[in-house]
Amino acid sequence: MTAPTVRIDDRADLARTDAHATVLDALAAGIAAAHPERVLADALSVSGDQLRVEDAVYDLAAYDEILVIGGGNAAAGVAAALESLLGERVDGVVVTDDPAPTERVDVVEGSHPVPDEAAAAGARRVREAAETAGEDTLVFAVITGGGSALLPAPAEGLTLADLQATTETLLASGAAIDEINAVRKHLSALKGGRLAAAAAPATVVTLAFSDVVGDDLATVASGPTTPDPSTFGDAVAVLDRYDLDVPEAVRAHLGAGAAGERPETPGPDTDFSHVRYHVLADAWTAIDAARAEAADAGYETIILSSRVRGEAREQGLAHAAVAEEIAATGNPVEPPAAVLSGGETTVTVRGDGSGGPNQEFALRAALELPEGAVLGAVDTDGRDGGSDAAGVLVDGDTVADAATAARAREHLANNDAEPFLAERDALVRTGPTGTNVNDLRVLLVE
Repeated sequence: MTAPTVRIDDRADLARTDAHATVLDALAAGIAAAHPERVLADALSVSGDQLRVEDAVYDLAAYDEILVIGGGNAAAGVAAALESLLGERVDGVVVTDDPAPTERVDVVEGSHPVPDEAAAAGARRVREAAETAGEDTLVFAVITGGGSALLPAPAEGLTLADLQATTETLLASGAAIDEINAVRKHLSALKGGRLAAAAAPATVVTLAFSDVVGDDLATVASGPTTPDPSTFGDAVAVLDRYDLDVPEAVRAHLGAGAAGERPETPGPDTDFSHVRYHVLADAWTAIDAARAEAADAGYETIILSSRVRGEAREQGLAHAAVAEEIAATGNPVEPPAAVLSGGETTVTVRGDGSGGPNQEFALRAALELPEGAVLGAVDTDGRDGGSDAAGVLVDGDTVADAATAARAREHLANNDAEPFLAERDALVRTGPTGTNVNDLRVLLVE
């Protein structure tokens, strides 16, 4: 079983040199390697009533019911693969922004990165399904990148509008993902371990596609099946640290929780012995496949890091500096070289333009890239922040003169990378990819 081909719009125009084509091929290979079809074909198998998930074995004959629940960008693909593997034994509901055909597991289509009413309704159905599970139920909890938005489930006393406004404010703040999710967990009836608690005493098998640095399952999709190390007090501290303007109902809810007037999320001391965890795909899944593609094209490869984070434009400058060093000295690898990285950068929004973290990353890098360098940066879910582009392909000629550089800096200052890059025919569009293992970057130095 192989993953669907990753589509890159306008590939012929983007692949104007062999190096540009190699970057696009490497990005596509990385995304394809993290697709649920390919990942589950490698990680899961059935022999009689014995289900293998990585190194663990589950006796299907011990359960009267198999339930598939959860959400995220890759959730529908995982559900479809489980149906193909287990057939009529499965049932359930998942929420995603990238539907796939299924027969027994209901797929609810919601929006990402800001939740909508369809996602909220789907999240309610996920919780209701979890609450029906008994000790003879095997629950597959599909937890993938994008699940924080696609499983909103407002806590009692809050509305979807409260969550939407808070999400938009958090995403524009420059806060790290664990800080953002500390808030979202404490505004939800599902996140921060509450889904696993609702499914007890069933056996819960978490199948995770990680889109967070370090694969912290308490952060992926805001940790619906994982004990929560954060508290209401931590959530209040995030709002205060970034001086965030959120709805009054949100402030009141978090304040009441911090005062002990609302039940805390299940903490690290909670007995979650009924839950098992499997991280089936993460940043390394995509990076390894992209590295192999670049190596096959004749490049010496080096992985800079799978954990790049911080302000996007600062990391873009750092990657440009690596390209300069390789071109000038052959360190840390002799050209022709391919430098790969993954992770998740953030943007502190101060302007009113359009774009996403990968676009700011690449535009800042393009201001410094040496001649002969080509850089591709994409979000593996096919959507860079609030943009409909997956990311960017730039080179040493994207910003070719002083006047163009001045315009590029103006666009960066206004968080408006997208229109500038569109003018330069540098945007990479894939559409939804069916997966999410966060950002993937490929830098070639000839």
